[in-house]
Amino acid sequence: MLKVENLTFSYNKTPVLKAISFCAKPGENLAIIGESGSGKSTLLQLLYGTFDLNEGQIFWKDNQILGPKFNLVIGYDFMKYVAQEFDLMPFISVSENIGKHVSNFFPEEKKMRIAELLEVVELSEFAHLKVKTLSGGQKQRVALAQALAKQPEIILLDEPFSHIDNFKKHSLRRNIFKYLKDQNITCVVATHDKDDVLGFADKMLVLSDNTIFVTDCPKQLYKNPKTPLIASFFGEFNILDNTIVYAHELKVVEKSNLKATVTKAYFKGNYYLIEAVLNKKTVFFEHETSLDNRRVVYLKMVKKLNQFC
Repeated sequence: MLKVENLTFSYNKTPVLKAISFCAKPGENLAIIGESGSGKSTLLQLLYGTFDLNEGQIFWKDNQILGPKFNLVIGYDFMKYVAQEFDLMPFISVSENIGKHVSNFFPEEKKMRIAELLEVVELSEFAHLKVKTLSGGQKQRVALAQALAKQPEIILLDEPFSHIDNFKKHSLRRNIFKYLKDQNITCVVATHDKDDVLGFADKMLVLSDNTIFVTDCPKQLYKNPKTPLIASFFGEFNILDNTIVYAHELKVVEKSNLKATVTKAYFKGNYYLIEAVLNKKTVFFEHETSLDNRRVVYLKMVKKLNQFC
């Protein structure tokens, strides 16, 4: 398994990560979240061996992950890292970019392997196009296929779908995470998108103040967010009576002690997000129809605290 023990790292004496410890089993999907600057990308780079640790140790099975002081070439054969910047060859085709990471000893198997990966990242129709002609989202998909080509035991993904539009993102996300599970590949993904986590991650690690604030399954953290930081990752929320309440946990009722005045209605597809003022503070709640500005409504909390992994 991946085992991180007391990892501490600083940039030019500025602390970035302190006393980080966690583990991930083979085939497990671990999501890392946190605000910008919390150290998500740095943590992935440390797991890959890009930098030397100030303190601590990182192991994959019996292999200790070491930085540039110990390795002339950064990285390990059993591990692949997909960064936000793509390391692709622009003047050769999509297939050739993927194929350069597949053995040439068995040409037919190589051809089948490339075709399989093209299908996983939904780029089969672009197989013969040069990478330089692709969009940013398509290049990101090539980078994902390239990382999978050598069948790594563990893959590190830094905002893996950030360049991909919504027309492809949902199906691609399902394809990639299903493939990783089917192949028993451990995945550590740093993300700001809840849809990369809900439905896919086995565990979720929250970085805050340079360290791990909490580790739990996504369902438990979603149902019972311990801080506004966690709640904000999942959606619009309010703090009422010192309780974090998501917008969907506030309902309009005929009468209550929560009297609010509507200020704005936002169309969200199958519901409206309503902005209102309650006791001189802004609150958000969901409603099946739009509500007029300055309309007075009464709200009730319907929060449940009984969900566990």
